[in-house]
Amino acid sequence: MAPRPTLLVIYTPALEACRAFYGSLGLDLRPERHGEGPRHYAAVLGDGTVFEIYPSTSRRTTGALRLGFALDPGFSLDGTTLPSGRHLLHDPDGRTVEVHIPPA
Repeated sequence: MAPRPTLLVIYTPALEACRAFYGSLGLDLRPERHGEGPRHYAAVLGDGTVFEIYPSTSRRTTGALRLGFALDPGFSLDGTTLPSGRHLLHDPDGRTVEVHIPPA
């Protein structure tokens, strides 16, 4: 079996802004907290991969990172339907997020 990601975690000083941004891409981010750990958000992607957003700390930060998501044709972002193709967006921390919209 070829390796595949099962967990993606980003750390951010802008937890709520990142939750709103990634939520606008269709991720169903739900609040979580494990024991005494920090409150964070998690979504399970279509292939079972878990995507989490945690508040950053002095020891845990996420620097430059590029993420990509495939979205359905006709996907609307902030009321604008994105045409098919590749779109480069930036999350609240400045990370590049590549969005792929296939032809309808």
